[in-house]
Amino acid sequence: MALRHHYRQDSSSFCNINATFDCDTVNRSSHSKIAGIPVAFVGLLAYLLMMCLAVFQREKGETPALLLFISSAGLAFSLYLTYIEAEVLRTWCILCLTSLLSIGLIALLSGLRLRADLKGVTR
Repeated sequence: MALRHHYRQDSSSFCNINATFDCDTVNRSSHSKIAGIPVAFVGLLAYLLMMCLAVFQREKGETPALLLFISSAGLAFSLYLTYIEAEVLRTWCILCLTSLLSIGLIALLSGLRLRADLKGVTR
């Protein structure tokens, strides 16, 4: 959804509530791209990669560690983007905050899974 709104020119996002909560301002800012690639696209690819690992590679021993690594990197980047929203743009995006919550939960659950797997190995 954020990727679609990134390319639209009209003020069309459902989360454009006021000057404080305006997804279009965040999604179309100069901080919304990395080397010309929309951050929303990078996030979509990362979520798809994590889903594929969790669904199709869940039996492999290295998957929990890989999921923790990817989700931790995503969480760190999401926290950086939240800093940009708060301190630079002074505008919040509800979709971005939802993504922050989601990646935080994925990192937490990945860490708990890895911890459980490591405890099972040491016993």
